[in-house]
Amino acid sequence: MMNKVVGILPGLIICIIIACIGKFIGNYVPSLGGASIAIFLGILVGNTFGNKQVYTKGSKFAESDLLSYSIVLLGGTLSAQTLLKLGVSGVAFIVFQMIITIGAAIFIGKKLGFGENFRLLMASGNAVCGSSAIAATAPVIEAEEDEKVIAITIVNVTGTALMLLLPLIANVIFKSETLKTSALIGGVLQSVGQVVASGSLVSTDVKDLATIFKIVRIIFLVFVVLGFGEMKKKSSKSSLTKARSKVKVPWYVIGFFVMCSLFTIGVFSQNVSKLFKLISNNFEIIALAGIGMRVNFRQLKEQGAKASIYALGIALTQIVSAIILIVLFLQV
Repeated sequence: MMNKVVGILPGLIICIIIACIGKFIGNYVPSLGGASIAIFLGILVGNTFGNKQVYTKGSKFAESDLLSYSIVLLGGTLSAQTLLKLGVSGVAFIVFQMIITIGAAIFIGKKLGFGENFRLLMASGNAVCGSSAIAATAPVIEAEEDEKVIAITIVNVTGTALMLLLPLIANVIFKSETLKTSALIGGVLQSVGQVVASGSLVSTDVKDLATIFKIVRIIFLVFVVLGFGEMKKKSSKSSLTKARSKVKVPWYVIGFFVMCSLFTIGVFSQNVSKLFKLISNNFEIIALAGIGMRVNFRQLKEQGAKASIYALGIALTQIVSAIILIVLFLQV
């Protein structure tokens, strides 16, 4: 046990330092946010002095274990009652937007020749909640580590660009009207941090309402993950080696659902929930630093233009579908 801890410490300490620097810089550059800065700093460190073997176990622990704990704690901050704040039309908008995003990610990815695992990771990351959704989906569909890391990187890079772009689009199309702008930002962006940062560029009201839209998307995390697990199970039946494989539900997906249920029935107080949220956010930033450290530029280069076209195709589909659905469902 002691040897395991000693092996983890060097890489974990670097990830914590990167996360702290990311959060510090994020206070002065709120348009980017600490999470986005942490992953980019992690990429920089991981491809320079941080690419040594001694840091591997620690960065792996950060991007896997800490992110798992973050997902479980996140469940303790979400209530099923959140759905009621948006009404039937708001929830309908989110459901259709997620379905279209998932369909587009799978369809475009298949046309571009990407494997099934990578397509499902991109679908969950873009449709639900970025890194957390990808982390929850990966073990269920038995995705490779490289597939997960690259999917998380692409989703975060895309989300950072959209984070700055969506307020401009909302201003042009919706004149920054609160409900519609909030739906666009909360219904498209990948991470909660990106939603908060993007909404803040418009107004406090937009930031708060966009966050609620985003939270409702996160509530559907368990159902998306289990659905993808069933899809992978059926598609693997033709393979002799996987014919008898069972869908593996990670402990943290179950934990997320249990925590969400407990918060809904009032087991956790608001103060306890706020503590969960604080710890979850810090764990996620450290995890993103670890994820960044494990990004290999050589692997990204191998994806090249095709991965960029894939990300752009999903992003354009999300924006166009969100605008159309907002007009259909959210007329004031």
